Amino acid sequence: MATWAASAPTTSPPPHLDSLCQGGIKLSRCYANSPVCSPSRAALLTGKHPAHAGVEQILGGSRRTPGLPPQDTLATLLRERGYRTGLFGKWHLGAAEEFAPTRYGFEEVFGFRAGCVDYYSHIFSWGGHDPVHDLWDGEEEVWRNGEYLTTAIGQRASDFITRHAGGDLFFCFVPFNARHYPMHAPAEHMERVAHLPPGRRETGAMIAALDDAVGEILAALDAAGAREGTIVLFSSDNGPSRESRNRLGGEEISYEGGSSGGLRGAKGSLFEGGIRVPGILSWPTGLPSGVESEQVGLMMDVLPTFLHAADGVAPDLPERDEVSLLDVLKDPGATVPERTVAWAYGGQVAVRRGRFKIVSDVRAGMDPPAVVERALYDLEADPREEFDVFVREAEVMRALGEELEGYWRRIAEWGRAAAVP
Repeated sequence: MATWAASAPTTSPPPHLDSLCQGGIKLSRCYANSPVCSPSRAALLTGKHPAHAGVEQILGGSRRTPGLPPQDTLATLLRERGYRTGLFGKWHLGAAEEFAPTRYGFEEVFGFRAGCVDYYSHIFSWGGHDPVHDLWDGEEEVWRNGEYLTTAIGQRASDFITRHAGGDLFFCFVPFNARHYPMHAPAEHMERVAHLPPGRRETGAMIAALDDAVGEILAALDAAGAREGTIVLFSSDNGPSRESRNRLGGEEISYEGGSSGGLRGAKGSLFEGGIRVPGILSWPTGLPSGVESEQVGLMMDVLPTFLHAADGVAPDLPERDEVSLLDVLKDPGATVPERTVAWAYGGQVAVRRGRFKIVSDVRAGMDPPAVVERALYDLEADPREEFDVFVREAEVMRALGEELEGYWRRIAEWGRAAAVP
């Protein structure tokens, strides 16, 4: 798994990401497993719901911060199959040494362990502790002050591909922090998007830099002759931030520069805007190109889908919560049995089955209060979740309400299991 691409100046959408979408599969119903970062990436790497994986909240950044409980990850499982494994970018699943990504199957690591850092000094400064420098090469702390982090991450990922794509099986996980706050972008990228209004300009510049870095990654695959046979996935942890920690012009102010594409809610919310995320999947020799899939998929489905592709058969993973989507992605006309998917975060819960989604105590973003106590939405007719249809669909409301309560019980069971010595 890698990311995307870019390079030439543009006033249109990022050229290489756009090209990747046109030449791959647009995942129009792609969801994160959480509306915030740490639980979302825990689900991706373990194939489990966040509570089952053991990470339900955003993790801190002090060097004593614990993280993902010891368990197999996609990296360990692929490494058992002979893959070389590398992680380049944001870890955010434990900043303490014993929770470093090298303990979870990654042979080669370059990046940071906390949630967000300054893009040039690589210092983490959130939370109730002194600022912490946070840049690592393997388990060795390194200082590269002044280097723009998005560019450095792309270079290291490309180098890993260059060294391994010629003859090795490889898994290259590139969790860029762009476009996470703080809103930093090089001058040359700001110039490329000078036509955008203030606020949007910072977002556009950061995405342009990300696009360039992905372009370098895809160019490395092309140069090694590995592009056709490599699965490339691009997605996101969660929806856009509305937090007042973005540090525009030296101030901590609320930032409205991100877009959820018109969906309700943002980061921290279980409305669609907080969890429905961009998704592109490309595998030229194994999947169709230039198509759109409306199959509902979660980030925790990545693990079984990738293992299915690696092994040629769907994996038997009874301890996990996901499903492989490989067969349905190979045939855009195929269907899979209707599936219930669920999310929980910060007292909110949501359950989707088919076209309907029930929500409970859902808020608009990161902070309380809840703006909807309980409601039922028809996502096919009302993707913006504006109209509660519980009166019209009383039986659907009853059935999904039971599934919602069952999901809460499962979360409690996972918590009790985790507490057992």
